[in-house]
Amino acid sequence: MVLRMSRLLLTTLRDDPADAETTSHKLLVRAGYVRRSSAGVWSWLPLGKRVLDNVSRIVREEMDAIGGQEVLLPALLPRAAYEATGRAAEYGDLLFRLKDRKGTDYVLGPTHEEIFTQLVKDQVTSYKDLPVILYQIQTKYRDEARPRSGVLRGREFLMKDAYSFDTTDEGLAEAYRLHREAYRRIFQRLGLDFRIVSAVSGAMGGSASEEFLAPAAAGEDTFADCPACGYAANTEAVTFTAPAAPADAGPDPVLQELDTPGTPTIETLAAHLGVPASATLKNLLVTIDGELTAVGVPGDRDVDLGKLAEHLAPAVVALATAEDFAARPDLVRGYVGPQGLGIRYFADPRVAPGTGWITGANKPGRHAAGVVCGRDFTVDRYLDVVTVRPGDPCPRCGAGLRLDRAIEIGHIFQLGRKYADAFRLDVLGRDGKPVRVTMGSYGIGVSRAVAALAEQTADARGLCWPAEVAPADVHVIAAGKAAQTELAALAVDALHTAGRRVLYDDRPGVSPGVKFTDAELLGVPVLLTAGRRAPEGVVELRDRRTGAREELPLAAALARLTG
Repeated sequence: MVLRMSRLLLTTLRDDPADAETTSHKLLVRAGYVRRSSAGVWSWLPLGKRVLDNVSRIVREEMDAIGGQEVLLPALLPRAAYEATGRAAEYGDLLFRLKDRKGTDYVLGPTHEEIFTQLVKDQVTSYKDLPVILYQIQTKYRDEARPRSGVLRGREFLMKDAYSFDTTDEGLAEAYRLHREAYRRIFQRLGLDFRIVSAVSGAMGGSASEEFLAPAAAGEDTFADCPACGYAANTEAVTFTAPAAPADAGPDPVLQELDTPGTPTIETLAAHLGVPASATLKNLLVTIDGELTAVGVPGDRDVDLGKLAEHLAPAVVALATAEDFAARPDLVRGYVGPQGLGIRYFADPRVAPGTGWITGANKPGRHAAGVVCGRDFTVDRYLDVVTVRPGDPCPRCGAGLRLDRAIEIGHIFQLGRKYADAFRLDVLGRDGKPVRVTMGSYGIGVSRAVAALAEQTADARGLCWPAEVAPADVHVIAAGKAAQTELAALAVDALHTAGRRVLYDDRPGVSPGVKFTDAELLGVPVLLTAGRRAPEGVVELRDRRTGAREELPLAAALARLTG
């Protein structure tokens, strides 16, 4: 394969796009790999499509190696299927919804658990037909309110989603193991630095769940890892066990009301009283499926709304609004306390029975001290909902945790029977009786992996693709003079004959400086330049990643590249 830049649909840019914040967004646009069609919707141009296809090829090869069978299901799907599992409501505004001319409701598929379940129900009747692994690589759709970061967070994206179907929990565990190992191989072949972390299942349902994360400053996920024991988890999945109450805690403090004008925040309250924020109790008001609820956490902590939502899924969690407060004049914004509150009260495990707090007195400008959990208020439900901080104890060994940003590139779930129950997916068992099928779900963000690679491998000069995903093996540059062009053409022909993928900069009238700058921006792993020593039959080989250069006779250079 030879791509001649004189004929290639490619326009490179010298300046970053005005709206670009992440490295991948800037460089993929500047290098002519993608172009914005509309907010959150991207066109993949020839070089970008080759990278995307290379990622897809690696995914296919490893999925096929574990017995996966590729199919292609529609993206336009009946909404009734998502209503049957409750996910139409769970996805909410993220779901693209439309009607056909007859008024039938459809959605654009965000993921395909429902449709794969229906497919297997239609095709499989006996335990003899199982286990089976089906997968597809297909465009998904989510109506992001604020699409950003280029192809990292768009409204449509390419994804590999796979589903396993088994008759036993042991079979599901084996399918999960196979996918976990396949994912390791996929991301290693792609050249990604990645971590496998514990995760929560959320709207997907099921039990075991792990994410594959690519550490990157542009990542929207935060994960915790322990340098002592290797524990790693998405912060939403980090658990906390409340410390045991000290044996010599002494008598409970006396409850007293304090005059604290102008202290609606924890910071102003702690400063006014001269106490640490950890001595105070913060109470956040939220609605859970419309029902007003208070959530209590130590004042030096914040409520992780994502963590709270995961605990309560599929319920819809939202912050209380001004209208919610107006409907309840007894709830004084900034001065809410759990004593005599009159609404549901959830709390972090740190708000344990017997602990005493300074908290709101449910009166303007007033707080209460010596408010004891179990004596002055009770907790309806304990939930681990505080944000994780660096140095928090590792749930496994107690050492201090580290936090880092990352891009989610894969997620695997043991779904169990949630979707099989919804569609009554049964097969005849060995004894001739119906057996309910159990499922796994396994996703890889294919287009997101391209962006993650750009984030992790790019340097100050441009993109720097690993060999397996690069749009070409060698970028050949002719500096411009006749002898240089002739030698470059010989190199291109020889590389093509040897089966190498070649990007050839044969653009007439373009200066060597521009060609070299574009070559660094485009990021092909090896640059072969016919330059000043072309009359001697000598070319320069340069490693794009390390910058190492070497001048060699053309025959020796070709032997190096084709051996």
